[in-house]
Amino acid sequence: MSSNSGRPADPSGRIGIGLELDSIHMKILEVLRENGRISVAALAERVGISRANAYTRFEALRADGAIKRFTAEIDHVRAGLGITALVFVTVRQQMWKQFRAELARMPEVEYCAITTGQHDAMIQVRMADVAAVHRLVTERMANIPAVKATETVFILDEVLRRPYVLPTDRDAGRTARRPAAPEPAEVPLGKMRFVGAAEGRAALRKEGG
Repeated sequence: MSSNSGRPADPSGRIGIGLELDSIHMKILEVLRENGRISVAALAERVGISRANAYTRFEALRADGAIKRFTAEIDHVRAGLGITALVFVTVRQQMWKQFRAELARMPEVEYCAITTGQHDAMIQVRMADVAAVHRLVTERMANIPAVKATETVFILDEVLRRPYVLPTDRDAGRTARRPAAPEPAEVPLGKMRFVGAAEGRAALRKEGG
């Protein structure tokens, strides 16, 4: 990604080298989210543009930094890492640099984010079993001077995981038509008999007498 130092910040909608993402760029990113190995010809057909246009836009997205890299998504259970846990860490505030350096040396850490709230960081780890998670937290993380306290939560099921989200996803959800609710069936009216007041009073006196 090119540097913009010494120049005013890019206006909204522009990133990196100044590429303005339009609806066609977003559609390309939507298609690539489903299949990152799709050919340029197939990409052009899916988006509805020429092959040359698709190639130019794809390369512009890469040069701009909107597309950072291509990678593979694996089945962690098949790879022998069937246990996933979130480790919430409270960090000694004067030792953030050491904390980051120690995490970089832990290959088990898949993801780390600095957070607000009760804890300072959330770490996601994938391990072979619960015992391995226990050893990581109690033997390795606990011995990092920058770590003040930890809280571990095991993930039972990963309900939803998207490669990435786009601003257009929200628009697509709004425009999606919901199935119309079935109209209520007509309820047939029952037979009704209107009783005059005098007749009704006479019947009551007869029943009460």
